[in-house]
Amino acid sequence: MKKKKIPLRKITVIAQFAALTAICSWLQIPAIPIPFTMQTFAVFLSVYVLGMEKGFLSVLVYILLGVTGLPVFSRFQGGIGVIAGPTGGYIVGFLFTAVTTGALLRLCREKPVPVCLSMLAGLLVCYVFGTVWLIIMSKVTGGDLTLGSALEAAVLPFIIPDAVKILLAYLIGRKIKPVSDKYLKKHNNAEE
Repeated sequence: MKKKKIPLRKITVIAQFAALTAICSWLQIPAIPIPFTMQTFAVFLSVYVLGMEKGFLSVLVYILLGVTGLPVFSRFQGGIGVIAGPTGGYIVGFLFTAVTTGALLRLCREKPVPVCLSMLAGLLVCYVFGTVWLIIMSKVTGGDLTLGSALEAAVLPFIIPDAVKILLAYLIGRKIKPVSDKYLKKHNNAEE
């Protein structure tokens, strides 16, 4: 059976967006228990520009880099402990955000409102996954975080900033996407 080679252009673009996500995680406003970062912006931009498969892979690469100990997470942290910690669910939730957003984007045909609503649906998936994780980790560590207090601490303060990030991801993504598509298509044509 012939092994399928992964095109270098595809690997390069995925790596660039994984690096962008790392950089965006370092851009933050400290808050307890979860800092305000630009990670979600990078996740939405990755999926919008690259599509579901490559966007998912860029998020996966970002998370795997962090799990290996590279300081790619917020506050320049890395390691499995970050994922196993109280906010790790939001990071893992980025994978589900990428799948949800990517699947819905396939139906949008580049119209602004449906694109932004697709990203919003992905954000809600991340909120659910991360909030449930936060509550479970609170219980494991002897805390008594309730759903209401978890939403108050980890979701409500982020709604408006995340809505702005979605809008930014759309506005910037619609400019970058044609360039990325052309770059990746060049390789596909060269392969044929």
